[in-house]
Amino acid sequence: MEVINKPNKYELGEMLLEIGSILMVSGANTERIKVTIDRIAGAFGCDSQLMITNHALMITLVYQNKNKTFTSVKWVPNMHLNFNLISEISIMSWRIVLEQWSVERINQELAVLNRKPLYPRILVLTMVALAGASFCRLLGGDFVEMLACFVASFAGLFVRQEAMKLKFNFYLCVFFASATAALVSGFYFFFNPTLTYIHAFSTSVLFLIPGVPMMNSFSDLIDGNILNGITRGVNVLIIAFAIALGLLMGLLIYNF
Repeated sequence: MEVINKPNKYELGEMLLEIGSILMVSGANTERIKVTIDRIAGAFGCDSQLMITNHALMITLVYQNKNKTFTSVKWVPNMHLNFNLISEISIMSWRIVLEQWSVERINQELAVLNRKPLYPRILVLTMVALAGASFCRLLGGDFVEMLACFVASFAGLFVRQEAMKLKFNFYLCVFFASATAALVSGFYFFFNPTLTYIHAFSTSVLFLIPGVPMMNSFSDLIDGNILNGITRGVNVLIIAFAIALGLLMGLLIYNF
């Protein structure tokens, strides 16, 4: 296969860092990021040496003559899950290899992928709230508890989104959302002490459970990326602690 003409080393390096950043933000694990970046770099006749931390990517490009031509670091923001974007970039990486895309075309495709609209906010809030109500029902909650869980999950996620917009600390955003969900779910039952509240109270914060970071932590540990696995595992524990603090606040305020 004919190798793609060498592009400007800075353009190629920055483009690879951008792809790695998008994958990391979207929820890809460490091995997936490395494999995808190596595949694209190989299409341009060079090897990539990638170092991934919790909030940064560092890449060094090495061409076949063993000359290191580019080294750079890119800061990565907090995770914003988008599995469709991960899948589309993976498909794009194979097309780059097979069709020998240029850096310009790759950047154009990335711009198109980044402009793809996400689900409407009201739809996300409603579906997450319905999921919470469904879990409440699975755990034995009745219609009243399901309704309370729906409203609490809706309000909790709304508060979290608003807190993120205001650039609060990520863990504080989780705490605010958990406390809001706990307070909303317990409000009706506080004035009706004869009703059971535990199902709505415990399931109203399930939308905050960090499932993807938890799976990525185990995946990184199994793949041998020990540092990243431990870092993500500790991150999961801190998120769980913030959720527990929010629930505790609700319990203390309502004296349940």
